Amino acid sequence: MVSSSDPKTKKRTGASFNPRVQYVLLMSFSVAIGMAAAGGAFLFRWLIENFQDLFWAQGNSFLDMAANSPWWLVLFLPCIGGLIAGVIITNWAPEAQGPGVPEVIKALAVRGGVIRHRITFLKALVTSLLIGCGASVGREGPVVQIGASLGSSAARIFRLDPGMLPVCVASGAAAGIAATFNAPLTGTLFAIEILLLDTEMSYVSHIIVASVTASALSKFFWGDFPTFDAPKFLFSNFEELIIFFILGILAGLVSIAFVKMIQLSEFTFDRIPVPGWVKPGIGGLILGAMALKIPAVLGVGYEAVNMGLTGVLPLDLALLLLGAKLIATSLCIGSGMSGGIFAPSLVLGAALGVSVSSTINMIFPELALTHGQYALVGMGTVVAGTTLAPITAVLTVFELTYSYKIILPMMVGCITSALVVRILKGYSVYEAKLLRQGINILRGHDESVMVNVSLQEVMDTEFDFLNTTDSLSKAADMVLNSEFPHFPVLDKNKKLAGILTLRDMRAFLKNAQDLKGGAEIVDTLMVRTVVSLPVDSNLKEAIMTFERTGVSFLPLINQDETVAGIIKSKDAMNIFRQKRYKNKILSSSL
Repeated sequence: MVSSSDPKTKKRTGASFNPRVQYVLLMSFSVAIGMAAAGGAFLFRWLIENFQDLFWAQGNSFLDMAANSPWWLVLFLPCIGGLIAGVIITNWAPEAQGPGVPEVIKALAVRGGVIRHRITFLKALVTSLLIGCGASVGREGPVVQIGASLGSSAARIFRLDPGMLPVCVASGAAAGIAATFNAPLTGTLFAIEILLLDTEMSYVSHIIVASVTASALSKFFWGDFPTFDAPKFLFSNFEELIIFFILGILAGLVSIAFVKMIQLSEFTFDRIPVPGWVKPGIGGLILGAMALKIPAVLGVGYEAVNMGLTGVLPLDLALLLLGAKLIATSLCIGSGMSGGIFAPSLVLGAALGVSVSSTINMIFPELALTHGQYALVGMGTVVAGTTLAPITAVLTVFELTYSYKIILPMMVGCITSALVVRILKGYSVYEAKLLRQGINILRGHDESVMVNVSLQEVMDTEFDFLNTTDSLSKAADMVLNSEFPHFPVLDKNKKLAGILTLRDMRAFLKNAQDLKGGAEIVDTLMVRTVVSLPVDSNLKEAIMTFERTGVSFLPLINQDETVAGIIKSKDAMNIFRQKRYKNKILSSSL
């Protein structure tokens, strides 16, 4: 028999620094993460451009390249790209499937920010190949995952405190967005509003530093030119706010339709009885067939956005694009391709804005609404609806125009869109994907504290246990002499077979005379239905299990079903309170 150890005295991983020194070190680290994320974004865009030049005919834009290509290439190239990507995703990088942002949220919520090193390269390779082949997906979500993966890898390679890992992940994600749009504020708000929501305010400066660094480097790589041909925004008629309010309602409905269509597509492809790696090829083939009639469904779709912003997108094409792009992107994501939904949301928003302004101009020509302005606001409203991040959407469009006059129309439209989705649907496109995996993301600082504590750090590796062949007499002696009379029972292979507690022994302890010399063994009395957790679980999972089941301790199981250690409910709560107090002290001292 061995005695239990106090989890409060266990050694923690990661270096221990004075809080002020740690703050400075992490700030320097944020600069490095920003530089790495900008490099990752540059490599990603370089791969996309080279794949497009390699596969398609020559042209001034991607739509020109697709239009100049033979019909058989338009039909089959997305299918070929989907098959190649399907093989890579299925065999080496399942996390690379989908938009990228849900996978980062999942890593933060479930694994404390741990993302496998290989994801950085494989996500860039797979998504750039798919976009290069014409897949109707965005590049922003993948850039978020690439930047987040770089931040996670860097923090673990340099052995930072595990509590700093979510900040590094968020900094990398923010830097990726900032580098893509040349918009540091958008990157920062994206990380806080969508990924974290629970970070200490003192760490926001680290995310900002990473975003500014990445934005500065993006200007070095690509020059100081805007992502979109955003028009000058003129707003003086406050009665137009009613139209922007209506646009927000319609954008909320479009966002809900988008989420529903993705879910329907995923459900449909799940039921197709073919290997998983084949399904992106099927989605690509259907996309290619659509592109023969509507070429604008191919690729990221920024050409269509610029048509809307410059006022040359006609109403019939805007309505057609609104429906076709929604179907095409849902098809690609649902079939298992890798790619984001941010850019498709911008395309849907631009098409919706032009549709609304054109329709109103037909009914009330005296209003003479500017199509480019409504396309611009429409972009933000659909992004707000699909992501449920209205502040990020407002800042995204603001940093495209740098016009304060757009703030009020954007706030009216974006908040209305987000409210419509919250009331009628309840969750964003990212949350919908996680819910489908059985992951319900709860936000809050306490949540972050629990997620970032691994049970391997705090479990008792020395604990009292019994064997199935031990006599009840020996078990009674242990129960009477132990401070914690609850014992895992191990079989001959040292695997968990059951649990024996004081409650189970109570009837036998009433008559100690019957125990002496008795033939009964622990195997006859133990409880075989055991509540346990894998050893790589976190404190959140342990506390939720304690609350759900009411047990007083949990055995922690290795992959071979042997017992690695135990965690007691009272110790779990003490660790949580200590960790939360430590974080608050650290935050207030910076």
